[in-house]
Amino acid sequence: MDLHFGDSKPTDEERAAVDALLGPPESSWEGADRSDADLRWARGGREARDRRDLLLPGLHAINDRVGWISDGALDYLCRRLTVPPAEAYGVATFYAMFSVKPRPATVLHVCTDLACAAAGAPELCAGIEERLGLGSGVAVERSPCLGLCERAPAALAIRAGDPVRTAVSAPATVQDAVLAASAPDSAPEEPPAALAVPQAGQDGLMLLHRVGVVDPASLDDYRAHGGYTALRRAFELGPAGVIREVTDSGLVGRGGAAFPTGRKWQATASQPDRPHYLVCNADESEPGTFKDRVLMEGDPYALVEAMTIAGYATGAHQGYLYLRGEYPRALHRLEHAIAQARARGLLGDDVLGQGYAFDIEIRRGAGAYICGEETALFNSIEGYRGEPRSKPPFPVEKGLFGKPTVENNVETLVNVLPILTMGAPAYAAIGTERSTGPKLFCVSGTVERPGVYEVPFGATLGDLLTLAGVRDGLRAVLLGGAAGGFVRADELDIPLTFEGTREAGTTLGSGVVMAFDDSVPLPRLLLRIAEFFRDESCGQCVPCRVGTVRQEEALHRIAERSGTAAADDIALLREVGRAMRDASICGLGQTAWNAVESAIDRLGAYE
Repeated sequence: MDLHFGDSKPTDEERAAVDALLGPPESSWEGADRSDADLRWARGGREARDRRDLLLPGLHAINDRVGWISDGALDYLCRRLTVPPAEAYGVATFYAMFSVKPRPATVLHVCTDLACAAAGAPELCAGIEERLGLGSGVAVERSPCLGLCERAPAALAIRAGDPVRTAVSAPATVQDAVLAASAPDSAPEEPPAALAVPQAGQDGLMLLHRVGVVDPASLDDYRAHGGYTALRRAFELGPAGVIREVTDSGLVGRGGAAFPTGRKWQATASQPDRPHYLVCNADESEPGTFKDRVLMEGDPYALVEAMTIAGYATGAHQGYLYLRGEYPRALHRLEHAIAQARARGLLGDDVLGQGYAFDIEIRRGAGAYICGEETALFNSIEGYRGEPRSKPPFPVEKGLFGKPTVENNVETLVNVLPILTMGAPAYAAIGTERSTGPKLFCVSGTVERPGVYEVPFGATLGDLLTLAGVRDGLRAVLLGGAAGGFVRADELDIPLTFEGTREAGTTLGSGVVMAFDDSVPLPRLLLRIAEFFRDESCGQCVPCRVGTVRQEEALHRIAERSGTAAADDIALLREVGRAMRDASICGLGQTAWNAVESAIDRLGAYE
C-alpha cells in the first residue's frame, strides 16, 4: 500500500457509511466535493486528529455496509480523521473480521476451534462448501472460537448492508448454516441465553440468578428483581466505602490474572491525573469461554449497573465496553440496555439524582484474541494496532488515552453487585480463604449438559463435571482454554481455586473446563491449539512471533511422522516453549506452550 493518499475514490455507499459515523465533511481537506479554493488552507486538523479513536468504528462502518474495505474507502476515512493511510492499512489488516480484498457481501464464519473441532467442524465446513459451491455469493471462512461452545459446532453468518444482518446456527448442520448465510432474516431465532445455563432458576445462585428469570430487555423487570439496589448502596457508602467493601470481599479478577480488584480500584482512584477511565473487557476470545456472553445476553442491565458503580468508585465519568465483534446479540442487548438506562436517569449527567455523571460507550472488537490483553485493548480503542504495551507504566497510572484507567472483565464487575447488597464479610465467607465468592465455569466438550455453571470456589473438578454429566471414556480435561493446561481423568479431585490449581501444576484461567474422550485425536487437538496461537500472535515481539510458528511446525512434523524424529521435535518444543514463556512481552506468548507441555508431560501425548 502506498504511504500516501492514492487516486482511488470511495463509492457512494462507502462515503455514506463513513459520513453516517463522522457527519458530513466540512472541507476538501476532509474529502468534500467542493472547489479547490478551500484547499489553500487546512481547518480542524487538531480536532480531526483527536478523533483517531474513531478509526476502528469507521472500519466497522465500511465493512458492515459493503462487506470489505477498499482503497478508496480507506483513503476517505483517513482523510476524515487525518490518519496516514499506511497506519490505517496496518490497523485494518490486523483484525480477522475485516477484509481489504473484494469478497461477497455475505460471510459465513464456521468455528473450527477446540470444542467445535471435537463436534465435527471439519466435516461441517466440507459439507457447507460442497453445498454452496462456486459463485454462491457467500464466503466461507474457518474461524477461531465464536463463543458458542455449549452449542458446538457453531457458525455465524454476516451479511453486509444497511443495516447489517446476522444469523447464528448452533449447533450447526449443513442445511441450517447454509440457510443462515443465504437468508439471515429467515433463519431460526437463537435460543434464549438461559438455555446455556443448566442451573437457570435454581435457588442460591448469585451471578446467574436473573438469567432466565427476568426479561433481558426490560429495565422494570430488572429493578423488580433487585436491580440498582447495589448502586443505591454505593452512593450511601461513597467511593472510598465502595472500594473498602470490594477490598474486604477478597474479589480478584476473573479473567485469569487474579489481581485483587480493590487494590486496582484504589490505585486508579488515588491518581491525581484526570480524567480517569473505566474499561470493561468483554472481548472474551479464549477458546472455550462464553460466560460473559451469557451474562450480557441474559442480564445486560447488571453489567450496566456494575460499570456505573466501578466508575463512581474510581472517579471515572466515561466507561468503554469493548465487546467481541462475534457477539451480535450481546451487542443489541447492551445497546438497548444502555439507551434505556440513559433515558431513565441511570446514566448521563446526573445518575439517580446524585450529582454524579457517568456514561458508557460500546466499542466493537473485530476478531483479535490479543485484544483481551488490557493494553492491547487500549491501543485498539485508540485506533492503533492491538499490540500490547510494555509495563510499567501500568494502566492505573497511564492507560487509555494516557490517563489512569481501571480495566475489568464482565464477570469481575458483576461480582460487585452481590458484594454491595450482601456485604463484604458475607461474600468473603463463600469459597475459600484465598479464593472468595462464586465462580463461573464454561463447561463444554464430551458432557451431557454443556453450559455456564456457577459454583463456589473450592468445589472440585469432579463436582463440576458431575453437574455437567461427564460421559464414559473421559480421557482428559483442558482447564483454562488454549492458554491453560490438560489434566488426566484421574485428577478430578483438583479443587477449583486459584491456589488449588496452581498447586496441582495447572491453571484456572478464565474458567474453561473442556472435556475430551478417546474419540478426539489428541495430536490433532494440540496442532489446532498451535495454529490458533500462530494466527493470533500480534507479531510485535520475536519470541512469540517466531516461537508460535516453530511450535506449529514441530507439531505438524510429529503428527505426520515425517522429517525430524519425534524426540528431537519434542526437545525443540521445550526449548521454544521456555523462550516464549520467559521472553514474550505479554500473556499470549507466555502461555502459548502451556497446553502442549501439559499434554506431553501429563497425558503422554506422543508416547
